[in-house]
Amino acid sequence: MKLILTSLATITAVMTLLVNAAMAIDPAAVATETAANTICPITGKPVDPAITAEYEGRKWAFAKEACKTKWLKAREDSLYQKLGGKAAMNAAVDAFYVKVLADDRVKHFFDNVSMDKQRRKQKEFLSAAFGGPLPWTGKDMRKAHEGMGLTEEHFNAIAENLVNTLKDLKIKQELIDQVVAVALTTKDDVLGRPKKAN
Repeated sequence: MKLILTSLATITAVMTLLVNAAMAIDPAAVATETAANTICPITGKPVDPAITAEYEGRKWAFAKEACKTKWLKAREDSLYQKLGGKAAMNAAVDAFYVKVLADDRVKHFFDNVSMDKQRRKQKEFLSAAFGGPLPWTGKDMRKAHEGMGLTEEHFNAIAENLVNTLKDLKIKQELIDQVVAVALTTKDDVLGRPKKAN
């Protein structure tokens, strides 16, 4: 049990760093659907257009072969990829919101929300949080949930729906545990609790 808790703490710290790093990334370091990036996502230096890799329909460019190798290894080792990448993330978020919108504890929070936009934002956030290549560019969790009056019960309902969705999708328990660890890193911000001192 101690080993599991230590592993979850490590995963939590890593995921927090990944999300924070993703928020600060230069937009030129991100490949779009129609153009490769111009800044290496590893070094922050201009890319060599001859050093590229395809990932989920986007062409990524790098300053050096070593950068490409490092970036591809990070994709391979990411929770995002272990969960199944973009296609799995899309399926999970869509199934998750079916559960959330049927849950009397939390469905009222979505009464006046564009669910297409909500699903898109959730897919983007989770992709970044789980180590996908695209950075999160939306509001931070504290600002996004400010003034909603969320409680521990609401947070737990959302977490429960997420876990049940992942179980329905036959995700391994060890990966579900990692997802929960990432979700827990957002709890204080989502509930508007004071920030903890470092």
